[in-house]
Amino acid sequence: ETGGINAMIVDSTALHEQVVADVVASAFRSAGQRCSALRLLLVQEDVADGVIEMLGGAMDTLTVGDPGDPATDVGPVIDQAAYDRLMGYREQARGAWIKTIDAPAAGLFVPPTLIRLGSIEELDQEWFGPLLHVATWKAGALSETIARVNAKGYGLTMGLHSRIARAGEVAEAEAAVGNLYVNRSMIGAVVGSQPFGGEGLSGTGPKAGGPHYLYRFTAERAVSVDTTSAGGNATLLSLDEGGI
Repeated sequence: ETGGINAMIVDSTALHEQVVADVVASAFRSAGQRCSALRLLLVQEDVADGVIEMLGGAMDTLTVGDPGDPATDVGPVIDQAAYDRLMGYREQARGAWIKTIDAPAAGLFVPPTLIRLGSIEELDQEWFGPLLHVATWKAGALSETIARVNAKGYGLTMGLHSRIARAGEVAEAEAAVGNLYVNRSMIGAVVGSQPFGGEGLSGTGPKAGGPHYLYRFTAERAVSVDTTSAGGNATLLSLDEGGI
């Protein structure tokens, strides 16, 4: 699989504390360098202010630094090129920052940052690091919101936080993703019990840990032989030695 613009949709029935814990884990653990990591948080507008305020408070508790230190929550990004790309985009988006936190100046540390979007459509590519985009959606527009995410063409992971069973059923039926997570974080799929992989721009073919994964490493061959061209009896020629 590849990555994607992985979205989490939060409605007004969701428990804010659970949402924030799962958002922090999904967006910032491993410095956002997981293909399944959260890139786009979509909060129902009725509760957006409260969720965002609580999320900002949770971000204040994060420590960015040496991953060898047990006290560290967010480590560095993988290399200089990734750092430059992420920091360049982050600076371009400065006017839309909702929240950011301190990070060491020395090293490849990208500060976890919350970026406000005017609409879902403003985000048109994945930023592979601890940068989380936030937009809102209107009550009653769950299907429309899922469709707008689907329209981006990616299809790896999606999250949903809701205490309405029907909302989960709608997401399961309409989300064009390989892995859907309801009322939990979007990272840490257990291969074997949660086969992992995407569709669309996020991958094709059998999922890792799924029943058809082994076939990905094989090459199918078909052999066709015209036995009649040998001038013999086709029935006899098709018998193996044990049948003669």
